[in-house]
Amino acid sequence: MVTIKDVARKSGFAATTVSFVLNDAPLSKYIADETKKRIRLAAKELGYRPNHLARALRSKRSRTIGVVVFDIADPYCAQIVRGVENGFYQSGYYLPILIDVQNDRARFRRFVGMLLERLVDGLITLGNSIYPEQDLLETLQQCQIPVVIIGRELEANTVSSVTGDNEGGATAVMEHLYTLGHRRIAFIRGPRVFIDSSQRWKGIESFARKARLRLREALITELNIRNVGHEGGYELTRKLIGRGEKFTAIVAHDDLTAIGAIRALHEAGRQVPRDCSVIGFDDVPTAAYCNPPLTTIHQDMEQQGSVGVEILLEALKPTENRSTIVPVHRRITPRLVIRGSTEAPLARH
Repeated sequence: MVTIKDVARKSGFAATTVSFVLNDAPLSKYIADETKKRIRLAAKELGYRPNHLARALRSKRSRTIGVVVFDIADPYCAQIVRGVENGFYQSGYYLPILIDVQNDRARFRRFVGMLLERLVDGLITLGNSIYPEQDLLETLQQCQIPVVIIGRELEANTVSSVTGDNEGGATAVMEHLYTLGHRRIAFIRGPRVFIDSSQRWKGIESFARKARLRLREALITELNIRNVGHEGGYELTRKLIGRGEKFTAIVAHDDLTAIGAIRALHEAGRQVPRDCSVIGFDDVPTAAYCNPPLTTIHQDMEQQGSVGVEILLEALKPTENRSTIVPVHRRITPRLVIRGSTEAPLARH
């Protein structure tokens, strides 16, 4: 292995000077540019590679970030992770250590502990709605490093967060359908244990009160934790159809649920949007390519990931007399994306 001393001999400079340059130490700003150039050229010719582990042990800074996701197969998570990686690309930090805990609380605790043992400088975790706040706090309080949660804001207000405006997005959904003329609207709610489910339903109820729109109990169904996604949307739409109640639109908890709903409507001989409009939430990549293309709420998950990185990097900047980490909270405004799955209801409805 090529060492600092080898580079010092080849370049003709002291090992301390070489170390300052190759480690981008604060004192390197006082070293002449020509000297830096010769040292880096010598390092390149020798094939020098820094020993990041040794550097981390000396400085207790690894320049590495831990990222914890609860289900990497979920398109929602995948888009946020892309935003996180893009945010770190130009930061001087190494690509983050990514861990998928597969919706398992025990794994979450274990892997957070493992990341701390590896001396990560900070932690980003995607918020999981089914993880109780107290459990989440107890796990994160051991960190003693900057932490950002993406997709969830804790009521305790002790951890930085980036969230989407679920209530505002749901209001935009209702405004769109109401403006088109829909009054008999069916709903596929998310599981009650999901934080975003209650936030979206709050936006729906708020709009209904202001517009004096009746929310019919027979047209409200609810996913459970075992049937979220395509399957749940398909099953609950068939259940809605089986009740015999008329409806001209379906508001689905998210895009995957909406796609399942569209399939059930087609199988029942109902064309979308002629016979029934369908609208989703999140704007996952497949939403624009289903048949018909799905009207939905664009959350910009990549932006949530990159904003989370911005917050974390700011917290990692060295400052004098830093005794506490002040939490920062950012909320990303969603926008309605109108595609082919919604239109005005037919007069016969």
